[in-house]
Amino acid sequence: MNPVRRRRLLWVIALVVAAGIATALVAMALQRNIAYLYTPAEVLRGEAGEHARFRLGGMVAADSFKRAPGSLEASFLVTDGDAQLPVRYTGILPDLFREKQAVVATGRMQGDTFVAEEILAKHDETYMPKEVADKMGVAHKKHDVQAPAAGTGKEAR
Repeated sequence: MNPVRRRRLLWVIALVVAAGIATALVAMALQRNIAYLYTPAEVLRGEAGEHARFRLGGMVAADSFKRAPGSLEASFLVTDGDAQLPVRYTGILPDLFREKQAVVATGRMQGDTFVAEEILAKHDETYMPKEVADKMGVAHKKHDVQAPAAGTGKEAR
């Protein structure tokens, strides 16, 4: 093989290898930052994985919120109508956080308790993320509960 062609071939091989390494690094970084949404029933069935970081969606159960005096540590139950999961969070809760309201918590399981790193409370009566609305719709049908009327607010894209 002629030396010029050999050099070009080595450059092409090096570029392909570098592109493969870059693609693998990007894929690993994206996978590490993905947080899927699960309901308490799905978590208790083991669908979320043991040590995976994920989002837990549902309603804060009535009379379940507790906060230690003089502390930012809060605990409460999240329910989807089928199951309840205890949640522990240390930090300042959103202003709209309250019992019997929709909540999405990001974190991971520690034993039988979900330890949240971030809490999001429902911010508006007309908007709900599509994946939360879909899962809540399934729960409404299963428990024969009338779903709330659809809002007229614009959905985020």
